[in-house]
Amino acid sequence: MAIPGPRPRPQVMRLSEAAAGRIRDIIGKSERPIAGVRVGVQNGGCAGMSYTMEYAETLDPRDEIVDDKGVRLFIDPKAVLFLLGTEMDFRVDRFSSGFVFNNPNQTSACGCGESVAITPAKQERDIGSISDA
Repeated sequence: MAIPGPRPRPQVMRLSEAAAGRIRDIIGKSERPIAGVRVGVQNGGCAGMSYTMEYAETLDPRDEIVDDKGVRLFIDPKAVLFLLGTEMDFRVDRFSSGFVFNNPNQTSACGCGESVAITPAKQERDIGSISDA
């Protein structure tokens, strides 16, 4: 009887078509070479945490790499459990436009929309259900 190999790791994040298109547009207009976009979370704000995004000119060897819809994301290793299952979208509303994180681990957000409370994925069942989606 063959022993099954390790279970494939779920993709940490995915991009909507709108987010991927906007990132490709921004990177395409950059005056310097951009390897991808680094995404993470940091402590702060009235709800406890906020999402971070920045251009990445180089790969940090600890980053989790996500290639989705022609865009390369570098996920900060400290943020992986907070971002599992997240979809990044780009929305244009009447008065604003910006990237939005649809995160199943987010438990609340502050009124201003700048910070969030996130519970990290911690059980095998949580991670398994994400890869099945």
